[in-house]
Amino acid sequence: MSPMLLSIVVFVFVVTIVAFVASLLRSDDESKVDNRLAVLTGTKNAVKQKAKQSILSQPLDAMPGIIEAIFQQFGQFRLLFVQADTAITPSRFFAVSGGLAVAGVFLAGFAGIKVYLAPGGCVLGLVPLFWLMFRRGRRMKKFGAQLPDALELISRALRAGHSLAAGFNLVQSEMSAPIGIEFGRVFEEQNLGISLEEALLSLTERVPNLDLKFFATAVTLQRQTGGDLAEILDKIGYLVRERFKIFGQIAALTGEGRLSGIVLLALPPVLFVVVYKMNPEYIALLFTDEMGRKMLAGAIVMQLLGALMIRKIINIKV
Repeated sequence: MSPMLLSIVVFVFVVTIVAFVASLLRSDDESKVDNRLAVLTGTKNAVKQKAKQSILSQPLDAMPGIIEAIFQQFGQFRLLFVQADTAITPSRFFAVSGGLAVAGVFLAGFAGIKVYLAPGGCVLGLVPLFWLMFRRGRRMKKFGAQLPDALELISRALRAGHSLAAGFNLVQSEMSAPIGIEFGRVFEEQNLGISLEEALLSLTERVPNLDLKFFATAVTLQRQTGGDLAEILDKIGYLVRERFKIFGQIAALTGEGRLSGIVLLALPPVLFVVVYKMNPEYIALLFTDEMGRKMLAGAIVMQLLGALMIRKIINIKV
């Protein structure tokens, strides 16, 4: 297969993926609009809709698995951009990814790489996705670190006689992003007439943090049953700080396992590149020979299984 024909095939493949994801985004937005119109016109039970969206109807430890998380990200791909706090639109994101994938194939061809290895240049199209996930993870981690201080600030505001809404506004004005932005958004949503429960539910959807879900559930229950909210927030803040201490201990104890996993997972690809540079004909058997292709597929499968097993060993829930 010529490099030009191979590039055309890759381009068509990327365009197909972009069109598929765009259709998912469009259908998701249309379904939300239809549901909202149905509630407003009375053709759908608004009480059932509200109960379905209530944060109290969701278990606190309802964390999706790997497969469910992947499908949820495809179904709510726009939420990923919100969580990463980036102004890039999904259409521009996929355009950049497709352009980098095609450019990677051309660069592989210009670099003199064999035709059967040229499609590997499509991996360059995954760079924006890795950047987006890294930005999202860094923002979520920073939010979790700021949460105990925010809870303590709201607790002190409540003891000083301020309302809960004023506590959210205080967090917005006194604390930096991302927690100042997210709590400020809850405050603005209340000013626009949205109930506190719905605003907190939207917050937990934008920020998938278990400690934040504890806070939102505690606030919702306190508004329904009563109680000293300041004391509840102090206990949640203490719980979050203790969880961070345990996370630090676990990170120290599993450091050797994580380092071993990185080395073991990175060793086969690095050796593949080194051997290809030293003797390309030797590596070519993995692509031209039938047994070589089976061995390559088996190696990739075992590599993925090994990554999952190492992740299962070092991922300790607290």
